[in-house]
Amino acid sequence: LEKFEHLQVVGEAANADEAERQIAALRPDLLFLDINMPSRDGFQLLEALDTAPHVIFVTAYDEHAVQAFEVNALDYLLKPIDPARLEAAINKLPVHGGEDDGHRERLGAEDRIFLKDGEKCWFVTLEDVRLFESEGNYVRVRFGDNKPLVLRSLNNLEKKLDPHVFFRANRKQ
Repeated sequence: LEKFEHLQVVGEAANADEAERQIAALRPDLLFLDINMPSRDGFQLLEALDTAPHVIFVTAYDEHAVQAFEVNALDYLLKPIDPARLEAAINKLPVHGGEDDGHRERLGAEDRIFLKDGEKCWFVTLEDVRLFESEGNYVRVRFGDNKPLVLRSLNNLEKKLDPHVFFRANRKQ
């Protein structure tokens, strides 16, 4: 990655647990992620994150490529990494206006979250979500024609969302 001067490596992790802690603390814009890791795989790691950075999967196995693109990964690179493919993958990263979003505590409309419902997975930009709907202790997330049920409470989710962008409507008011 030294060739890519606009990228700054902010951390490295040996397993999913360590990666989860570092992602929460460092809030990277881009994650190079292996699928096969000790204890949890890359998809399970993404499911545990509150907000999902852009992801480029880097793995020795091609059997997960379709699933990676189903969750809107930027790219899927096979080991050993071809430098031209790496450059093409990095060039897919959206360009931001220099604003440092890495230290915000709340999620705004431009942030992405990883959602998993059964075998289906999505990376969703919050501005594409029409509604978060409480269903007992879970949340139904409505975006496009999808409506996965997420195993988190609406109260927990509300604490993470920017109140200047999102509001809670209560039919009992």
